[in-house]
Amino acid sequence: MRNARRAATGATTGDGEAANRERAAMLTVSDVAEMLSCSTRSVYRLSDAGKMPRPVNLGALVRWPGQVVEEWIAEGCPRCIRKGGCHG
Repeated sequence: MRNARRAATGATTGDGEAANRERAAMLTVSDVAEMLSCSTRSVYRLSDAGKMPRPVNLGALVRWPGQVVEEWIAEGCPRCIRKGGCHG
């Protein structure tokens, strides 16, 4: 039962690569804040203002597609109003 629960929640029994792929697929607000070197509240403010990619609501969960956020950062956070991008 424990292994089934781990599989259902995305945890692995030793395959760290699979966990990394899954983490990169959908990011939490904390993940995005860490990538931008800002607070979680700042991430929500940027998102609400349309200055960054919008999150996906999965029931009560809020997640950002990892690839979309990484591409947005690689482009220099183009919709962000701070000089040098959101984390610069």
